[in-house]
Amino acid sequence: MKHSQIAKSLLNNGTKMFHVTNRGYAKESLVAQYKQYGNVRDVLKMETVQLSDLQPNQVLVKMLAAPVNPADLNMIQGNYGKKAESFPAVGGNEGVGVIEEVGSAVTNLKVNQRVIPAKSGFGTWRTYAVASESDLIQVPDDIPVEFSSVLSVNPMTAYRLLNDFADLKEGDVVVQNAPNSAVGLCVIQLAKQRGIRTINILRSPRPDQDTAIERLKELGGTIVVTDQYASSANMRELVSDLPKAKLGLNATGGEGGRAVARFLGEDAQFVTYGGMSRQPITLPTSPFIFNNITARGFWLTKWSEKANVEERKKLLHELSNMFRDKKLVMLIKNERFSELPYVLPTIEEPFREKKVVLKF
Repeated sequence: MKHSQIAKSLLNNGTKMFHVTNRGYAKESLVAQYKQYGNVRDVLKMETVQLSDLQPNQVLVKMLAAPVNPADLNMIQGNYGKKAESFPAVGGNEGVGVIEEVGSAVTNLKVNQRVIPAKSGFGTWRTYAVASESDLIQVPDDIPVEFSSVLSVNPMTAYRLLNDFADLKEGDVVVQNAPNSAVGLCVIQLAKQRGIRTINILRSPRPDQDTAIERLKELGGTIVVTDQYASSANMRELVSDLPKAKLGLNATGGEGGRAVARFLGEDAQFVTYGGMSRQPITLPTSPFIFNNITARGFWLTKWSEKANVEERKKLLHELSNMFRDKKLVMLIKNERFSELPYVLPTIEEPFREKKVVLKF
């Protein structure tokens, strides 16, 4: 299907002007929503909906930016671990907005404060949202909105992966596949800050291979190689002066898991947090028998459901400081929210370098 045809199917109602009341805020919102699970290009529609009246415990949020994550698309397809609570459902789990009005019973949030969803499933692909105070968490307003919009998934996942599975100290080693993914980039940078060394295995062949390798090294990757090189005799020589990895991170599944397991040491943790290849994890037998490795899984949504709000706020504040101080960066491509129909076909293209962030 051509981009123009996709756009026509999604923009079935067009973009309307928003009516403004004498209280100064929009009464309509442009939303990207779906009424059933299915192919994203078929079921996701850009529509204008009426906003509900503001209740005492609610706030009006004007969305500023929201990324397009693979999980967002999986959720629309109906094959993600979290389902829509009801239909129609608004796309997008992550993003940042600014409060334009507060209800009479709201005590912890104020007008002009920036906020992000407190949990997944919020529905961030919309120009305005009416939400309960408890559904939002305040974030600093002194970092670019595109960074605020991606605070709560990829950097937080990387942070938890490095802190929750192995007792990592300066000089230790972590090995990962998909190092050029958003989480992988964050793992490299967060590990570098702690003096933890990383072995990074890129999928090959790829058209930008040399550029990708250099970029990962510039961000702090200790060793960056292709999966083909990782299985060679030269690789054994390259890692000969490093200790065996305490932690292996798997985002691809398939044969990518085998590449990671090869470098794990005794009692190491093998953690799967993604399945980009959509293939079952392939692992060799010997690391289990001779190194007693443990294979586990991680899903940030589950962690967020169990963590208390103050713990999440503390971590968000720490990550915000890193972005502010340029100790943490993410590769981002800004797109207009109204251009979402044209953006969707590019989201799952192979070797895509930058995360797409919708600006409102």
